[in-house]
Amino acid sequence: MTIVDGHPDPAREHLNHALADRYAAAAGEAGHVVRRIDVGELDFPLLRVPSDFYERTPPPAIERAQDDLRRADHIVFFFPLWDGDMPAVLKGFIEQTFRPGFALEYGAGPLGLPKRLLTGKSARIVVTMGMPAMFYRTVFRAHAVKAFEAMLRFNGVSPVRVTLLGNVLPNARADGSCRMKRMDALARRDGRLRSGRGLLRRLARVSVLAGACYATIRLLRSP
Repeated sequence: MTIVDGHPDPAREHLNHALADRYAAAAGEAGHVVRRIDVGELDFPLLRVPSDFYERTPPPAIERAQDDLRRADHIVFFFPLWDGDMPAVLKGFIEQTFRPGFALEYGAGPLGLPKRLLTGKSARIVVTMGMPAMFYRTVFRAHAVKAFEAMLRFNGVSPVRVTLLGNVLPNARADGSCRMKRMDALARRDGRLRSGRGLLRRLARVSVLAGACYATIRLLRSP
């Protein structure tokens, strides 16, 4: 499991950091290996021309982040809503990270479509905002979160679940509120869902193997 803390300010008093900390602690207590990417602490340039995206080697900070994301079966993104979207630093991180060769292999899929390289991973997007979450969903149509969710799915990540935390006051701090307790519940739930998917995949492989064995036996016994 890899947590991407997308708040651009590394100062630890922000609520997003506390939410990510609480989720990570609960996931660790449940027995999961948790890796952490704090975007506000990374040093990387913004992409400015297509050749930087398609041809250049990612900077070291991005390569390390890509390795953490590759090793994860579940990815959790935390970020505050700024001007209706994710902060610019997080957007720059996403553009740098989800490159050809990491997220997609162009022309390698059926009919020349991109091959999805992140298949098998799931994700959760946790967004804090000052407005009520229902207002963001109904009036703004949650357009930025939906676009991000669609991008992850296009790269093979599925399922992608979204948690919107509204009515967050400026300079909100961590406390014993229901938001913190909700992170505990989400971490436990996501862990159970991943375990369930792993069991289903194992059962599917056993079923395929059993079917192949049965077919082989029938073939050997046929006159």
